Amino acid sequence: MHQNVLMKDRFFIRVLLFILSIVFLAECAKRGRPEGGPKDEDAPIMVTAKPPHFTTNFREKEIKIYFDEYIKLKDLQTQLVVSPPLKYQPIIVPQGTPSKYISIKILDTLKSNTTYTFNFGESVIDNTEGNILHNFKYVFSTGDIIDSLKVNGTVKDAFEREADKNITVMLYEFNKEFTDSIIYKEKPLYVANTLDTTAWEITNIKEGKYLLVGLKDVAKNYLFNPKNDKIGFVKEVISVPKDTSYTLNLFEETLPFKLQRVAEAKKNKMLIGYEGEIDSIKIEPLFGPDDFESITLFEKTKDTANVWFKGSVADSLLFRVKTGNVIDTAKVMLRSKEIDSLQISINAKGVLNLRDHIKIAGNIPLQSIDTSKVYFVDKDTLKVPYSYQLKKEKTEAFVEIDFDKKYNDKYNLTLYPDAVTDFLGNANKDTLNFNFTTKKPTDYGNLYLTLQNVKSYPIIVQLITEKGELIEEVYATEQQEYNFTNLPPTKYLVRVIYDDNKNKKRDAGNFLQKIQPEKVIYYPTVLDIRANWDMSETFLLE
Repeated sequence: MHQNVLMKDRFFIRVLLFILSIVFLAECAKRGRPEGGPKDEDAPIMVTAKPPHFTTNFREKEIKIYFDEYIKLKDLQTQLVVSPPLKYQPIIVPQGTPSKYISIKILDTLKSNTTYTFNFGESVIDNTEGNILHNFKYVFSTGDIIDSLKVNGTVKDAFEREADKNITVMLYEFNKEFTDSIIYKEKPLYVANTLDTTAWEITNIKEGKYLLVGLKDVAKNYLFNPKNDKIGFVKEVISVPKDTSYTLNLFEETLPFKLQRVAEAKKNKMLIGYEGEIDSIKIEPLFGPDDFESITLFEKTKDTANVWFKGSVADSLLFRVKTGNVIDTAKVMLRSKEIDSLQISINAKGVLNLRDHIKIAGNIPLQSIDTSKVYFVDKDTLKVPYSYQLKKEKTEAFVEIDFDKKYNDKYNLTLYPDAVTDFLGNANKDTLNFNFTTKKPTDYGNLYLTLQNVKSYPIIVQLITEKGELIEEVYATEQQEYNFTNLPPTKYLVRVIYDDNKNKKRDAGNFLQKIQPEKVIYYPTVLDIRANWDMSETFLLE
């Protein structure tokens, strides 16, 4: 019996030891289980390259760059900048798939004694966390030395408040073969890109003299196309390393007038498409009729002129187009029998702001108004005294009605049949009713502006919305105060334009003529105009 007890004790001991060993192993396993560790926030590191970074006397057709972890290339097409530019884009892998190296296969014949830079921008990222290897470059030289000089700077827009992104900055070598036309037909010697900033830097430049140009290069071909590209340039040839930092003001050149197309739109109306910027067009028939008349209005957003005409015109019209000193001829076939019906609208849609006049406009330019067929009353049905003017601007011809506005009042403007007549002799056929109200002065804000440090006069002072819509413009030939009153509450911008040539408008520059655009300066902050609030600001011009 003693033996049986002893055997049972040994059995229980063995079971207990077995259970304890399992618990111990489980605890060990639990304590040893990885928790993931801290998040990887380190960018990839280049380990080596074949041929090595900064290789001289480079003769290879393929480059391999190795990293300490798996990487991917993101947005390579927009991020990679090769300087000098290559005629044929190199084959670069991988793109979109992870790898521990980048392969670059060069398809061009490289220039002799030239330092090349492959700037990958922000395109190299690690495969797991997406950490960016900022401004990663691979540099080599086909000559005995690596050029190490550099120039840098910023870009601005010569007219808009914010500069465009992805501006290409270029250097052309100033040598005996240099002509200004080089920017239209040859790629530059060195390039850089602002990417998503306004800063740029061109590195690994050799000593010399250069033309410095910035382009909003729409075609991405390193060539200036005035029809599509913005340009900025330094007027004088720059010297490297003497000069190092520059600001480029980009602008759209004003193209000379060029007739593009002519087409009939409706009966007694044709469209003239053109290139360039113009203020007016004069239409002159080459062979009568003697009673020919026309009126032209320009589209606001397209290079198109709408021309309405009348007279004893047959089935075609051969005419001369004159704008300034430019004369062209065109012919339009007249086949349409469809005539536009007159449609009337006014600008007072619900509310007429205290600073505005009533503007009656039509889809065909208005030419007369019969006041005996106009009924204008306030909320008490009392007749409202008013005056009117027939006005023609670049984009519209209309009737402007002015009257003494009562605050917080309601008005009704009724146009009875035949009240207004357009250029073609059409009149409104129906009775038209327009109802609108006015607000109190306390519903508006006022801006009182003082300018300091004005370098020269005349200047153009503009109040615009954040979207660039012009609210009011003042042309000043001497020092004065600028009072913008009865402004609807919203956010506004102020800009000042130096009118150097005194033609009362802002002029762009011209590269071939080495003319910089007229200077535009924005007030540095957005002005938040509030109701029943007067704002006084002093604008210190740079």
